[in-house]
Amino acid sequence: MALVTTAEVCDANPQLIVSGELRALQPIFQIYGRRQVFSGPVVTLKVFEDNVLIREFLEEKGNGRVLVVDGGGSLRCAILGGNPVVQAQNNGWAGIVVNGCIRDVDEINGCDIGVRALASHPMKANKKGMGEKHVPIAIEGTRICDGEWLYADTDGILISRTELSV
Repeated sequence: MALVTTAEVCDANPQLIVSGELRALQPIFQIYGRRQVFSGPVVTLKVFEDNVLIREFLEEKGNGRVLVVDGGGSLRCAILGGNPVVQAQNNGWAGIVVNGCIRDVDEINGCDIGVRALASHPMKANKKGMGEKHVPIAIEGTRICDGEWLYADTDGILISRTELSV
């Protein structure tokens, strides 16, 4: 597949935007990691100030998937750090999108993986193992379901019900 920007995808698919099959996330995310452009099937996770389930997912083989974490938009602690991101890179995840904070930014920026998050924060998360896997989530009003496709570049993040062919 040729490299196509998210802007080009939007321009070429107005019918998918109108129908809701193609959605853009709000432009609230900072760009981290060496891979600025990434895409893949979505795996969803809903947590709040707890990173146990995030680590569990990233210990699995990624097979080019993208972990999308609804962390409730919390800016009170980081739910993703350098060690799990290194593990995600090594396990073949394409990217991680976090509606929350990360830490160990220098380490993450050295990894060949795409990471998006709201901000960085030095405090670590709880480790209670609370959360929900493979559930529909909403980030700033945009619904994201397990198995949908995510496309990210420096212009933004798109969610599609199906894999887009260009």
